[in-house]
Amino acid sequence: MGLDLYKLNHLVAVAEEGSFTRAATRLHLSQQALSTSVRTLEREVGVPLLERSATGVTVLPAGQALIADARLLHGIADSAVQRARRIGRGEPERLRVGHTPAVTGDEVTALLREHQPDPGLIIDVNQRYPDELAAQLLGGQLDLGLGRALTPAHGLVGTTLIRQRLNVAAAAGHRLAGREDLRLQDLDGEEITVWGHPGRSGYTDLLVNLCRDAGFEPRVRRNPIQGTPPVTAVLGTDGVAFVTASPGPAAGGAVRVMELRPAIHVPLQALWPQHGTSDARQAFLASVCPYRQKS
Repeated sequence: MGLDLYKLNHLVAVAEEGSFTRAATRLHLSQQALSTSVRTLEREVGVPLLERSATGVTVLPAGQALIADARLLHGIADSAVQRARRIGRGEPERLRVGHTPAVTGDEVTALLREHQPDPGLIIDVNQRYPDELAAQLLGGQLDLGLGRALTPAHGLVGTTLIRQRLNVAAAAGHRLAGREDLRLQDLDGEEITVWGHPGRSGYTDLLVNLCRDAGFEPRVRRNPIQGTPPVTAVLGTDGVAFVTASPGPAAGGAVRVMELRPAIHVPLQALWPQHGTSDARQAFLASVCPYRQKS
Protein backbone atom coordinates (compact mmCIF):
# COMPACT_ATOMS: atom_id res chain seq x y z
CA MET A 1 0.00 0.00 0.00
CA GLY A 2 1.34 3.42 -0.95
CA LEU A 3 0.94 6.26 1.53
CA ASP A 4 -0.79 9.43 0.36
CA LEU A 5 1.48 12.40 1.08
CA TYR A 6 -1.53 14.72 1.24
CA LYS A 7 -3.12 12.65 4.02
CA LEU A 8 0.21 12.55 5.84
CA ASN A 9 0.40 16.32 5.57
CA HIS A 10 -3.07 16.53 7.12
CA LEU A 11 -1.96 14.34 10.04
CA VAL A 12 1.15 16.46 10.60
CA ALA A 13 -0.92 19.66 10.63
CA VAL A 14 -3.38 18.29 13.20
CA ALA A 15 -0.50 17.12 15.40
CA GLU A 16 1.31 20.46 15.19
CA GLU A 17 -1.83 22.52 15.83
CA GLY A 18 -3.25 20.17 18.47
CA SER A 19 -6.71 20.79 17.04
CA PHE A 20 -8.70 19.84 13.95
CA THR A 21 -10.22 23.32 13.86
CA ARG A 22 -6.89 25.17 13.75
CA ALA A 23 -5.37 22.62 11.37
CA ALA A 24 -8.34 22.95 9.00
CA THR A 25 -7.92 26.73 8.97
CA ARG A 26 -4.20 26.37 8.26
CA LEU A 27 -4.84 23.93 5.40
CA HIS A 28 -7.83 25.86 4.00
CA LEU A 29 -10.05 22.80 4.39
CA SER A 30 -13.36 22.22 6.11
CA GLN A 31 -13.06 20.51 9.46
CA GLN A 32 -15.20 17.64 8.19
CA ALA A 33 -12.95 17.09 5.16
CA LEU A 34 -9.85 17.11 7.34
CA SER A 35 -11.36 14.69 9.85
CA THR A 36 -12.41 12.35 7.03
CA SER A 37 -8.91 12.46 5.55
CA VAL A 38 -7.23 11.55 8.85
CA ARG A 39 -9.72 8.75 9.60
CA THR A 40 -9.14 7.34 6.11
CA LEU A 41 -5.40 7.38 6.80
CA GLU A 42 -5.96 5.55 10.10
CA ARG A 43 -7.96 2.86 8.29
CA GLU A 44 -5.22 2.51 5.67
CA VAL A 45 -2.52 2.17 8.32
CA GLY A 46 -4.70 -0.13 10.41
CA VAL A 47 -4.15 1.43 13.85
CA PRO A 48 -5.34 4.59 15.65
CA LEU A 49 -2.97 7.53 15.21
CA LEU A 50 -4.73 10.20 17.25
CA GLU A 51 -6.78 10.30 20.41
CA ARG A 52 -9.60 12.82 20.15
CA SER A 53 -11.13 14.50 23.20
CA ALA A 54 -13.13 17.58 24.11
CA THR A 55 -9.92 19.39 25.08
CA GLY A 56 -8.00 18.65 21.90
CA VAL A 57 -5.99 15.98 20.15
CA THR A 58 -3.26 13.71 21.51
CA VAL A 59 -0.88 12.00 19.12
CA LEU A 60 -0.57 8.30 19.93
CA PRO A 61 2.81 6.49 19.70
CA ALA A 62 1.93 5.04 16.28
CA GLY A 63 1.04 8.54 15.10
CA GLN A 64 4.31 9.96 16.41
CA ALA A 65 6.28 7.31 14.52
CA LEU A 66 4.34 7.94 11.30
CA ILE A 67 4.72 11.71 11.60
CA ALA A 68 8.50 11.40 12.07
CA ASP A 69 8.72 9.35 8.88
CA ALA A 70 6.22 11.61 7.10
CA ARG A 71 8.55 14.57 7.54
CA LEU A 72 11.32 12.50 5.96
CA LEU A 73 9.09 11.53 3.04
CA HIS A 74 8.08 15.14 2.40
CA GLY A 75 11.72 16.24 2.51
CA ILE A 76 12.75 13.51 0.07
CA ALA A 77 9.86 14.33 -2.26
CA ASP A 78 10.65 18.06 -2.22
CA SER A 79 14.34 17.40 -2.86
CA ALA A 80 13.51 15.04 -5.72
CA VAL A 81 11.31 17.67 -7.39
CA GLN A 82 13.98 20.37 -6.99
CA ARG A 83 16.65 18.05 -8.39
CA ALA A 84 14.50 17.11 -11.41
CA ARG A 85 13.69 20.77 -12.12
CA ARG A 86 17.33 21.78 -11.90
CA ILE A 87 18.47 19.03 -14.25
CA GLY A 88 15.56 19.63 -16.66
CA ARG A 89 16.28 23.35 -16.83
CA GLY A 90 20.03 22.85 -17.16
CA GLU A 91 20.69 24.86 -14.00
CA PRO A 92 23.95 24.43 -12.05
CA GLU A 93 23.92 22.38 -8.89
CA ARG A 94 23.94 24.15 -5.53
CA LEU A 95 25.32 22.94 -2.23
CA ARG A 96 23.18 24.42 0.54
CA VAL A 97 25.11 24.40 3.81
CA GLY A 98 23.92 25.31 7.28
CA HIS A 99 26.15 25.63 10.33
CA THR A 100 25.45 26.09 14.03
CA PRO A 101 26.86 29.08 15.98
CA ALA A 102 29.50 26.71 17.46
CA VAL A 103 31.19 26.69 14.02
CA THR A 104 32.28 30.09 12.74
CA GLY A 105 31.62 31.35 9.25
CA ASP A 106 35.39 31.64 8.72
CA GLU A 107 35.84 27.96 9.60
CA VAL A 108 33.10 26.94 7.19
CA THR A 109 34.54 29.09 4.42
CA ALA A 110 38.05 27.68 4.90
CA LEU A 111 36.76 24.10 4.90
CA LEU A 112 34.67 24.60 1.76
CA ARG A 113 37.49 26.35 -0.10
CA GLU A 114 39.91 23.55 0.70
CA HIS A 115 37.52 20.79 -0.30
CA GLN A 116 35.28 22.41 -2.91
CA PRO A 117 34.54 19.57 -5.36
CA ASP A 118 33.92 21.85 -8.35
CA PRO A 119 35.22 25.43 -8.74
CA GLY A 120 32.00 26.30 -10.57
CA LEU A 121 29.73 24.94 -7.85
CA ILE A 122 27.37 27.46 -6.26
CA ILE A 123 27.50 27.19 -2.45
CA ASP A 124 24.99 28.86 -0.15
CA VAL A 125 26.03 29.10 3.52
CA ASN A 126 23.76 30.18 6.36
CA GLN A 127 23.89 29.95 10.15
CA ARG A 128 21.16 27.89 11.83
CA TYR A 129 20.49 26.86 15.41
CA PRO A 130 20.65 23.07 15.96
CA ASP A 131 16.90 22.38 15.95
CA GLU A 132 16.39 24.58 12.89
CA LEU A 133 19.36 22.94 11.19
CA ALA A 134 17.88 19.46 11.69
CA ALA A 135 14.42 20.55 10.52
CA GLN A 136 15.76 22.12 7.32
CA LEU A 137 17.95 19.12 6.53
CA LEU A 138 14.94 16.83 6.94
CA GLY A 139 12.71 19.22 5.02
CA GLY A 140 15.00 19.37 1.99
CA GLN A 141 15.98 23.05 2.42
CA LEU A 142 19.60 22.19 3.25
CA ASP A 143 21.98 19.58 1.82
CA LEU A 144 24.60 19.62 4.55
CA GLY A 145 24.77 20.70 8.19
CA LEU A 146 27.92 21.49 10.16
CA GLY A 147 28.14 21.60 13.94
CA ARG A 148 29.75 20.20 17.06
CA ALA A 149 28.62 17.39 19.38
CA LEU A 150 25.35 17.01 17.48
CA THR A 151 23.17 13.92 17.84
CA PRO A 152 21.63 13.10 14.44
CA ALA A 153 17.84 13.32 14.48
CA HIS A 154 15.74 10.50 13.06
CA GLY A 155 16.40 10.39 9.32
CA LEU A 156 19.79 12.11 9.47
CA VAL A 157 23.25 10.57 9.38
CA GLY A 158 26.58 12.15 10.15
CA THR A 159 30.31 11.88 10.49
CA THR A 160 33.16 13.77 12.12
CA LEU A 161 34.98 15.69 9.38
CA ILE A 162 37.92 17.01 11.38
CA ARG A 163 38.95 17.57 14.97
CA GLN A 164 40.10 21.07 15.92
CA ARG A 165 42.24 22.24 18.80
CA LEU A 166 40.36 23.95 21.62
CA ASN A 167 41.72 27.20 23.02
CA VAL A 168 40.55 29.88 25.47
CA ALA A 169 39.63 33.50 24.71
CA ALA A 170 39.52 36.38 27.16
CA ALA A 171 39.30 40.15 26.87
CA ALA A 172 42.72 41.78 26.51
CA GLY A 173 42.48 43.21 30.04
CA HIS A 174 41.62 39.90 31.71
CA ARG A 175 44.04 38.63 34.36
CA LEU A 176 44.77 35.50 32.27
CA ALA A 177 45.29 37.38 29.00
CA GLY A 178 49.04 37.72 29.53
CA ARG A 179 49.56 33.98 29.66
CA GLU A 180 51.00 32.11 26.67
CA ASP A 181 49.10 28.96 27.54
CA LEU A 182 46.64 27.65 30.10
CA ARG A 183 45.61 24.42 31.73
CA LEU A 184 41.94 23.59 32.04
CA GLN A 185 42.34 23.77 35.81
CA ASP A 186 43.31 27.45 35.46
CA LEU A 187 39.67 28.15 34.55
CA ASP A 188 38.36 26.96 37.92
CA GLY A 189 36.29 29.85 39.32
CA GLU A 190 36.15 31.73 36.00
CA GLU A 191 32.83 32.52 34.36
CA ILE A 192 32.76 30.57 31.09
CA THR A 193 30.54 31.84 28.28
CA VAL A 194 28.68 29.11 26.36
CA TRP A 195 26.09 29.22 23.57
CA GLY A 196 23.55 26.67 24.74
CA HIS A 197 21.97 25.75 28.06
CA PRO A 198 23.60 22.78 29.83
CA GLY A 199 21.47 19.70 29.30
CA ARG A 200 20.00 21.15 26.12
CA SER A 201 23.14 21.60 24.03
CA GLY A 202 25.45 18.74 23.14
CA TYR A 203 28.41 21.07 22.66
CA THR A 204 27.86 22.87 25.96
CA ASP A 205 27.63 19.51 27.71
CA LEU A 206 30.89 18.43 26.05
CA LEU A 207 32.66 21.55 27.36
CA VAL A 208 31.16 21.20 30.84
CA ASN A 209 32.27 17.57 31.02
CA LEU A 210 35.81 18.53 30.00
CA CYS A 211 35.93 20.85 33.01
CA ARG A 212 34.51 18.19 35.31
CA ASP A 213 37.09 15.71 34.07
CA ALA A 214 39.73 18.31 34.99
CA GLY A 215 38.41 18.32 38.56
CA PHE A 216 36.13 21.36 38.84
CA GLU A 217 32.52 22.36 38.30
CA PRO A 218 32.45 25.17 35.73
CA ARG A 219 30.53 28.39 36.28
CA VAL A 220 28.80 28.87 32.93
CA ARG A 221 26.89 31.78 31.44
CA ARG A 222 24.88 31.58 28.25
CA ASN A 223 25.87 34.27 25.79
CA PRO A 224 23.00 36.78 25.65
CA ILE A 225 24.00 37.79 22.11
CA GLN A 226 23.41 34.64 20.13
CA GLY A 227 24.98 33.98 16.74
CA THR A 228 28.11 36.09 17.23
CA PRO A 229 31.62 34.67 16.62
CA PRO A 230 32.91 32.84 19.73
CA VAL A 231 35.97 35.09 20.20
CA THR A 232 33.73 38.14 20.57
CA ALA A 233 31.66 36.60 23.38
CA VAL A 234 34.14 37.82 26.01
CA LEU A 235 34.08 41.48 24.97
CA GLY A 236 32.82 43.66 27.80
CA THR A 237 32.88 40.76 30.28
CA ASP A 238 35.21 39.39 32.94
CA GLY A 239 34.72 35.86 31.63
CA VAL A 240 36.40 33.48 29.24
CA ALA A 241 35.17 31.32 26.38
CA PHE A 242 36.30 28.15 24.66
CA VAL A 243 37.17 28.81 21.02
CA THR A 244 38.84 27.04 18.10
CA ALA A 245 40.57 30.22 16.90
CA SER A 246 44.37 30.22 16.76
CA PRO A 247 46.34 31.62 19.72
CA GLY A 248 47.16 35.31 19.63
CA PRO A 249 45.28 38.60 19.38
CA ALA A 250 41.74 38.62 17.99
CA ALA A 251 38.89 41.09 17.46
CA GLY A 252 41.31 43.85 16.52
CA GLY A 253 43.43 43.25 19.61
CA ALA A 254 40.53 43.52 22.06
CA VAL A 255 40.66 39.78 22.72
CA ARG A 256 43.51 37.41 23.46
CA VAL A 257 43.34 33.69 22.55
CA MET A 258 45.50 31.40 24.69
CA GLU A 259 46.55 27.85 23.92
CA LEU A 260 45.26 25.03 26.11
CA ARG A 261 47.87 22.53 27.29
CA PRO A 262 47.79 19.61 27.11
CA ALA A 263 46.01 19.83 23.75
CA ILE A 264 42.28 19.12 23.63
CA HIS A 265 40.46 18.62 20.35
CA VAL A 266 36.75 18.98 19.56
CA PRO A 267 34.87 17.58 16.57
CA LEU A 268 33.52 19.43 13.58
CA GLN A 269 30.67 17.25 12.35
CA ALA A 270 28.65 16.96 9.17
CA LEU A 271 24.99 15.91 9.07
CA TRP A 272 22.88 15.13 6.01
CA PRO A 273 19.58 13.43 5.10
CA GLN A 274 19.96 9.67 5.10
CA HIS A 275 17.94 9.15 1.92
CA GLY A 276 18.58 12.43 0.09
CA THR A 277 20.65 12.74 -3.08
CA SER A 278 23.29 15.39 -3.66
CA ASP A 279 26.26 14.78 -5.94
CA ALA A 280 27.97 17.94 -4.66
CA ARG A 281 27.58 16.86 -1.04
CA GLN A 282 28.92 13.41 -1.82
CA ALA A 283 31.95 14.87 -3.61
CA PHE A 284 32.64 17.26 -0.70
CA LEU A 285 32.40 14.50 1.91
CA ALA A 286 34.62 12.23 -0.15
CA SER A 287 37.22 15.01 -0.37
CA VAL A 288 37.25 15.65 3.39
CA CYS A 289 36.94 11.99 4.41
CA PRO A 290 38.32 9.98 1.47
CA TYR A 291 38.02 6.69 3.36
CA ARG A 292 34.42 7.24 4.49
CA GLN A 293 32.04 4.72 2.99
CA LYS A 294 29.53 6.18 0.57
CA SER A 295 26.06 6.97 1.93
